[in-house]
Amino acid sequence: MNTHTHTTHMRLSLHTRRVAARSLRAAAQAAGSNRRSYTAPVKDMRFLRDEVFDFPGHYESLKFCNGEQATPDMVDMVIDENAKFAENVLAPLNDVADAEGCTYIDQNTIKTPKGFKEAYAKWNEGGWFGMTLPEQYGGQGLPPSLYMFVGEMLATANFTWTMFPGLSQGAFNTIALHASAELKDKFLPPLVSGEWTGTMCLTEPHCGSDLAQVSSKATPLGDGSYSITGTKIFISCGEHDMVPNIVHCVLARLPDAPPGIKGISLFLVPKIQVADDMSLASEFNGCNIGRIEDKLGCHGSPTCEINFENAVGYLIGEPNKGMRQMFTFINTSRLGTAMMGVSLAELSWQNSLWYAKDRRAMRSLQGAKEPEKAADLLIVHPSVRRMLLTQKAITEGGRSMLYECAVLHDKMIDARLADKPKLEQQIDDRMGFLTPILKGFLTEVGTEVANIGVQVYGGHGYIKSNKQEQILRDVRISTVWEGTTQIQALDLLGRKVLLQKMKPINEHCSEVAKFAWGVLRGGKGKRVQKHAMVVLYKTLEWLVLSYRIGYGASKDKDFVGAASVEYLMYSGYVSLAYHWLKMEVAAEKALAEGGHLEADFYTAKIETSHFYFENVLPRTRGLIPVMLAPLDSLMAMPENSFSFDHNTK
Repeated sequence: MNTHTHTTHMRLSLHTRRVAARSLRAAAQAAGSNRRSYTAPVKDMRFLRDEVFDFPGHYESLKFCNGEQATPDMVDMVIDENAKFAENVLAPLNDVADAEGCTYIDQNTIKTPKGFKEAYAKWNEGGWFGMTLPEQYGGQGLPPSLYMFVGEMLATANFTWTMFPGLSQGAFNTIALHASAELKDKFLPPLVSGEWTGTMCLTEPHCGSDLAQVSSKATPLGDGSYSITGTKIFISCGEHDMVPNIVHCVLARLPDAPPGIKGISLFLVPKIQVADDMSLASEFNGCNIGRIEDKLGCHGSPTCEINFENAVGYLIGEPNKGMRQMFTFINTSRLGTAMMGVSLAELSWQNSLWYAKDRRAMRSLQGAKEPEKAADLLIVHPSVRRMLLTQKAITEGGRSMLYECAVLHDKMIDARLADKPKLEQQIDDRMGFLTPILKGFLTEVGTEVANIGVQVYGGHGYIKSNKQEQILRDVRISTVWEGTTQIQALDLLGRKVLLQKMKPINEHCSEVAKFAWGVLRGGKGKRVQKHAMVVLYKTLEWLVLSYRIGYGASKDKDFVGAASVEYLMYSGYVSLAYHWLKMEVAAEKALAEGGHLEADFYTAKIETSHFYFENVLPRTRGLIPVMLAPLDSLMAMPENSFSFDHNTK
């Protein structure tokens, strides 16, 4: 049957906007629930978009990404309609997905939770997935950052549903950058339209992040295709019932491949073979599901073991260059995982705030705030306020960190389309420096925020019906997949800082210091100037620590591994301080000159910034002694002394 009709989604004309809006409203009505478990933070998104990062001006500067079409009215429409879809369609399905999970039917059939397939079809009707993808493959070619706004809302409402189009984004990027024109023309249009989805197949039973041990085989068939054999595990959305075909990006070895990482190639393996006329074969392509995992969280997405049994695949790019090509997918996924940290932090914060303003317990230490009530609200207690403000500071600051990368991504794509490889590489290098900080730090603090959410609820947070425990279970994987925090830390400190002889950290700190110095010279209020001085000091300290670790590593390379995680977290907290300074400056300006939002919003921003500098940033002081601790206390103990029974050899 022909599953790809070659229909393309045109640009968001007025008519298309109305059709998309109607489809999302219809989906909302079909959900049949008035319960609101998530409210899209549209106000905060607009503050960052218009008053911190000046996205309207940024879009006007783009020459090749159709930035002129991303007018404020059009961007508002995209955000508003997807906010409705997230709130009214996806959020109610989140509970269903957690309780029901995915069901293994047979090796080629997995049933997704109730409502997932219908929600996916409705969302696709508006052409939302292809909004930022190239027009030549049926997309609308708009700036990629638009999908950041949309993706965050969808991920907060129902992260596991969002994984399906999220993985397709990574597959698209990888195939578009590295595959032949023939493969791109055949497989990209149905990915762009959402008719098919994609996956990333790296991990094998005997190797996780150490992909040098990949053993899956690719044997040439003589006609330009390859027979792929091997087992991949932990493959998110590796099989499901939402679309008729799935495009797998698979790492495997050719017969004459050199050992290790230099002998890995990347292959495109469709679940069902595709004829030249785009019709699908009647038989499956040897991509058989051995099982789906029984997981701590993220029950709505199937995590599959896939047994490739003589599956026909096609080489993507050059032989034995698969890891370089796959890093396109990995980096896409790492930014998506950083978004997961922020998104689930947002959801936990919203639930916590509601509860703290509704639940009563004990009296304020200053005396009863509401004597006529049986007790005061939780929010009056300092310890609860500290938890709430920590959640707010991390969530909103993390969103700003994501938006910074969204701007850079737009500029990188624009440079690529303008055929400016040097500029593209410069921006890519900057994103390469920021990515491990975003992925490693934002998932760690996102997990902390989710844990705080359970604590705000007390015993009720441990009960499933109150949702907080699901958020903690779901977000916990974010610090593990797409490279653990420890791997991100080694990437940041080892590859991005030391191996590049401090160039990325020098450039980054120079930019941060330039902004902070400008705030100091700008004659702002005493508090914001104090915060600017703190950012300047911390930026200098960050540089000094980098050089001290580099000196230690010159004597013992284990010093890098010992210092790396604390260095990553330190980098994250200082980056968050920089972003809170930017938001505080923007809020002060809006209060003085008149902003788009109400005064209370800007005042809350300023107060949250003050809280961050006084209550969260000081954590960096405790990280430094551990970062610089002598290695003997860590590495001196013999391996056989690591035993729960000292009589065991």
